[in-house]
Amino acid sequence: MVTAGLLVLRLVLGLTMAAHGAQKLFGWFGGPGLAGFGERLDQLGVRPGRSWAIVSAVVEFGGGLLVAAGLLTPVAALFLAGNLLVAILTIHLTRGFWDRDGGYEFPLSLLGGLIALSLVGPGSASVDAVLPRLPEPATWLAAVIVVLLGVVAAAASGRLQPADHSRESVR
Repeated sequence: MVTAGLLVLRLVLGLTMAAHGAQKLFGWFGGPGLAGFGERLDQLGVRPGRSWAIVSAVVEFGGGLLVAAGLLTPVAALFLAGNLLVAILTIHLTRGFWDRDGGYEFPLSLLGGLIALSLVGPGSASVDAVLPRLPEPATWLAAVIVVLLGVVAAAASGRLQPADHSRESVR
């Protein structure tokens, strides 16, 4: 039963994130594509928007597929969780908890599931089950540190960009 439960969890979380990433990366499923997503990130103060759009879309699409397949699951799940944490901090937090108001209810649910999956592993019905195991907890802790550094960089990126002085008069 645990194997089936982890398979369902991986497929739902992984394919949900991959589909969300496909919206951003390719413009599929009514998504904005990279250009539209990059502009939106610029508006939100996550700069440079195009660069962070590529990072976010690739993490969501690629990480989602990795989680669904159960390949490099702990690391892929943590990268996805970090991406969701940035979304919560930059978009959803100020809108409150409830999803109906654009709040963080849904991304927090995904984040919690992905962190849990990164801790318990993908189960025996996964590609990871037939590969040599990553060293634990060293790999997990290293991935957490990398993800947290990425979250800080993305969340602070708009504050660290130099101001645009192109419209100021020259003395």
